[in-house]
Amino acid sequence: MNTNNLKKVAPRARTAFIKAIEARAGEFGLTAKGITAPSISGDVLQVAGYTHSARYSTPLKRLSQRIADEGFSAVIEQMAYTWFNRFCAIRFMELKSEEGYLEHGVRILSHPSQPQGFEVLDRATEVIDSLISEGVALDKPALLDLLLAGNQQETLFRELLLGQCHRLHGAMPFLFEAIDDETELLLPLGLTRTDAFWRELIDAIPEADWQQVEVIGWLYQFYISDKKDEVIGKVVKSADIPAATQLFTPNWIVQYLVQNSLGRYWLQTYPGSPLAGDMPYYVAPGEQPAEVLAELARLTPTSIEPESITVLDPACGSGHILVEAYNILYRIYEERSYRSREIPELILTHNLYGLDIDDRAAQLAGFALIMRARQDDRRLFSREIQLNIHALQESRALNIPKLWQALNLNADWDRGQVQDLFSVEESATAPTTLVSNDVRLNLLQDLQQRFSDAKTLGSLIEVPADKAEAIAELLITLKGLSERGDAMQKPAARALLPLLQQASVLAKRYDAVIANPPYMGSKFHIPVVKDYLKANFKGYEKDLFSAFIVRNLDLAKPRGQLGFMTPFVWMFISSYEELRNYIINEKTITSLIQLEYSGFDGATVPICTFTLENAHNPHFKGGYVRLSDFRGADQQGPRALEIIQAANAVGK
Repeated sequence: MNTNNLKKVAPRARTAFIKAIEARAGEFGLTAKGITAPSISGDVLQVAGYTHSARYSTPLKRLSQRIADEGFSAVIEQMAYTWFNRFCAIRFMELKSEEGYLEHGVRILSHPSQPQGFEVLDRATEVIDSLISEGVALDKPALLDLLLAGNQQETLFRELLLGQCHRLHGAMPFLFEAIDDETELLLPLGLTRTDAFWRELIDAIPEADWQQVEVIGWLYQFYISDKKDEVIGKVVKSADIPAATQLFTPNWIVQYLVQNSLGRYWLQTYPGSPLAGDMPYYVAPGEQPAEVLAELARLTPTSIEPESITVLDPACGSGHILVEAYNILYRIYEERSYRSREIPELILTHNLYGLDIDDRAAQLAGFALIMRARQDDRRLFSREIQLNIHALQESRALNIPKLWQALNLNADWDRGQVQDLFSVEESATAPTTLVSNDVRLNLLQDLQQRFSDAKTLGSLIEVPADKAEAIAELLITLKGLSERGDAMQKPAARALLPLLQQASVLAKRYDAVIANPPYMGSKFHIPVVKDYLKANFKGYEKDLFSAFIVRNLDLAKPRGQLGFMTPFVWMFISSYEELRNYIINEKTITSLIQLEYSGFDGATVPICTFTLENAHNPHFKGGYVRLSDFRGADQQGPRALEIIQAANAVGK
């Protein structure tokens, strides 16, 4: 993919989105200097010299509170991310209108034959009828009045754009939040202007560049590039860790990692599988000593059910690795003769898991997976699939005792025997405290402590595997209460669901763990990171990637397969000796590619990519590729492919 246009457009788009959303916030009395209280009279809300509908009152209150809690700049940045992601998502889908990604088949943000025109305005009646038929609550007579007026195109466009977002909520609630969410409040005005804040996404990026879903990941990396430049080489505060550490993994490395971890896992049990023919970067194990073959035969499962395979990317970014894992899993299901229309939902619900500290990146990972699966299932959007992709959330603000009381999980509560079970102490200045011998409450309190710094520590947080069953049981209970509970149970369950969902992912153990983990040397770590690494990863605290390798090995099952892209310093430098010895003496390197020193475009460190087995097989002969003689990022993938295929041919 030619990323030159994306590299130019995305940083400018970030500036334009932030500026426009700041201006819109000012129209509701929200500025960096403070918050102006609105006044409401009947159906009218007035604030800062502007007049709005009184229906904005509730989301405005939520937004004001959010700004008070998180800060004006942080909220504006998050809103800009969200709207940037939404515009990119709709643009990607509208260019696949012939394939029915948008049910009505009409472009929202462009026109197929009129530059800077809007097909949705030309075919507004069709779009209105389609959205209403899909359950979107639109006022059809009012919209038709706007259409007939002839001079209300801006208002009509805005309502149809929001209607499309509401329609996509069912399929992608992680990206398109529910109706009346405060993000709608900050959608700027002037959407149909030729110089609108979002126009460059359409005008400056050729349609051909939008055809592959990986465009979303590249746009996001370039979107945050200015922020990355601001913080790189400095001690990085928690909020800036994503910008400082996120790096989009090139497609050839993604293929190599997935094919030599997930693909290897399948081929060990089924060496005659046709899957090998679909994996050009697979490094075949070649001839092995007899003792290696005997050990592999002893430990390799005799059969694998596709639905049982689990794959985790614990730093998933925009989902590139998970999408490639989907491709391999689809071939595996096909090989076992599953019906093609069932496969996408099975993969999304049973096989793939992802975590990230960045909410926006996790949104894009979910979107990328949904788009890939939609290629194989035209009805996917109607299935309301719950993905196992989560942005890690911090837990320190949760009042576990009060939420526990609201859940009312113990039947004796209803019979007035609460005092026999609980000791409650409450004051005006202290949060509610609660003493109970209920293991579920103890579990919630334990998880709250573990995830208090989740946005900083990410998947380095340990959740013991022996808690997995209890977490899964409580998660089922909370999901039920979030839908069918009473007026107190529903909000309490919904507040706790993110905590249980992320804990569930980190308590599982996986057949394949694949990651491009964050890189950050110890001199740039803030105290909470330094302290955590010293306490939990002693000997591996030199860099975040070193700790992540160790943590990911713990997340893998015995003999699980792992793939990494990291700086290659761990192979040579004395300060990584403990990590090096751990990998060599306790695990098995199945393959490794060392890139040329400047062979990765976008990284400031030399890179290697390698795969491990979570077991020690000292006589195993891995496959190794050195690309040091081939200068430049554009040569790394093709040369690696040549070497791998030549070696595989000799091995045959």
